[in-house]
Amino acid sequence: MRKLWSASKSEIKNSNLANYEGYISQKYNQKFKGNYKNILTWSIKNSAKFWESIWDYSKVKGNKGSINLKKSKTFYKNYFLSDYKLNFAENLLPKNDNSKAITFISENGYKEKRTWKQLNINSNKIISFLKSNNIKSGDRVVAYLPNIIETVEYFIGTSAIGAIWSSCSPDFGVKGVIERFAQIKPKILVIADRYYYNGKEINVIERLPEILKKIKSIKRVVVLSYPGKKLTKFKKIKGIKYFYSKDIKNIKKTNHILKKFNFNHPLAILYSSGTTGKPKCICHRTGGVLLQHLKEHQLHCEIKPGDNIFYFTTCGWMMWNWLVSSLASKASILLFDGFPMYKKNDLLFKVVDKEKVKLLGVSAKYIDSLKKLNLKIKSKFKLKNLKVICSTGSPLSNEGFEYIYKKVKKNVHLSSISGGTDIVSCFVLGNIYQPVYSGEIQANGLGLDVKVYSEKGKSKINQKGELVCCSPFPCVPIKFWKDNNNKKFEKAYFKRFKNTWHHGDYALKTKRGGYIIYGRSDATLNPGGVRLGTAEIYSEVEKFKEIKESIVVGQSWDNDIRIILFVILNNKYELNEELKLKMKKQIRFNASPRHVPSKIIQVSDIPRTKNNKIVELAVKNIIEGNQIKNKEALANPKILDEFKDIKELKH
Repeated sequence: MRKLWSASKSEIKNSNLANYEGYISQKYNQKFKGNYKNILTWSIKNSAKFWESIWDYSKVKGNKGSINLKKSKTFYKNYFLSDYKLNFAENLLPKNDNSKAITFISENGYKEKRTWKQLNINSNKIISFLKSNNIKSGDRVVAYLPNIIETVEYFIGTSAIGAIWSSCSPDFGVKGVIERFAQIKPKILVIADRYYYNGKEINVIERLPEILKKIKSIKRVVVLSYPGKKLTKFKKIKGIKYFYSKDIKNIKKTNHILKKFNFNHPLAILYSSGTTGKPKCICHRTGGVLLQHLKEHQLHCEIKPGDNIFYFTTCGWMMWNWLVSSLASKASILLFDGFPMYKKNDLLFKVVDKEKVKLLGVSAKYIDSLKKLNLKIKSKFKLKNLKVICSTGSPLSNEGFEYIYKKVKKNVHLSSISGGTDIVSCFVLGNIYQPVYSGEIQANGLGLDVKVYSEKGKSKINQKGELVCCSPFPCVPIKFWKDNNNKKFEKAYFKRFKNTWHHGDYALKTKRGGYIIYGRSDATLNPGGVRLGTAEIYSEVEKFKEIKESIVVGQSWDNDIRIILFVILNNKYELNEELKLKMKKQIRFNASPRHVPSKIIQVSDIPRTKNNKIVELAVKNIIEGNQIKNKEALANPKILDEFKDIKELKH
């Protein structure tokens, strides 16, 4: 693996991580010698002290207690900082001046800003509104909104009173929204009238009657117009109280004394993808999420006060929560809504350049799209403020790493990160002390005892296996909503290895302490009983200019598993025998003979989740004649019909 980047001595010297190292060296009389592994080892062995140090170092607003770890023999019943108290919203509003807090940009170029002062005032009014509507601590407030500034403001207002936030982006269909929100019985829904994607206006408010019909707990609805547009007319339903932006705007500012809640008080409910059944409602804790995000932002991503942070996401993906928490580090966040290549393939980089973005976050799929278009970003944009590029969503290939340094920016910290909705954060990610190697995630997150286990539960280096976390951490979810005796919760994370978090990623830990993710464990291929990661095949297929995208699955066949590769072709190309042979030859040479697909079949599209993750399990089930439990979790469920009864898979 090729070394692609390392920070300069001055960058390291002036880094947050070096500053934090000095802080804990002095406080705990330790010598770390500027070595990340030394800090990591200390943070794992002294986890209670470590998480307390993050509270202190990050200057969390709250009341410190005396118990930094309440121990239990059960992994998820270890409680960090259990008698500490804080208010999440108070920590997301660390400033109250006229400097910029949030910038919103729509794909059509419409732009809007909020200063810290305006953000404080608007959040204050939302707190008053929620209280006047009898919303209390523990009640659920849900949002069906695009990635706009109001979404952030309602999240802050909700968390301020101890209510529980949950959001879906408008690309979720009505059934997908009902399936999620109905489980948690919300009292208030905040909804937008419409949104835009690739130039198309999509009406959202027309979906409201069906939502209200199926979720009887919602008695109050806040309707917001899309930024820069007049409110779309809609038919009201009897028995529902409606509110609009002007109603909130007219509320007088009140001096609310924000109550401090327990460190483990519920903050938000996020949802599993729901591709194998009804989405699980994952309930996250206030203090754990805040500490984990502060740690990741400041010590792993080098976010500093005044930095501009931009993660391309919707509010239906966990990266939205991650982005919004950047406010706690006194950073300014940028929200983009729409198609990332609307009218211009390099649209996001135009935004990054103009808005002086320091950290840009995108999906690995987006980087792959840029690479396939061979966009020479650095010849068009200077990107002088851009210091960090984060990539997540799926494994980033070696070629994706190389592309960033060749065509985007030479001196940038490419931080491939991996974690998930389960912890609203990362298990493995980057840091400024260590070099970036092609195809490799740099290290464990501080305080997280991440390893790769064999089938028998033994820690392995340079061998593929299961990504696990061996010791407790504060952002373990509180529970799954309405999960009696934590049965589903334990099955999801603790069934495979006793008292060890099993994350469900197929991975390898290198001798350097870095990680390579090969895809989800449940999507691994098993020809001849040998486990193979799907990412190894994708990385080879993506090299072909003829192929736009692909999905690979294992099909049960003749008492074994055979590999089936489905491909979407770029325009002007056809899937002939010559192309099939070339692909098989390259996969054989660069991966292994076992990785070579038995069949390569052309399709027009691939099933994917709302967050654009391809769904291998759905394809595997459909080609084997199994029932798909939850089509509503998919962004394009109709495409599954194309995978039914394929003649080529009958022999």
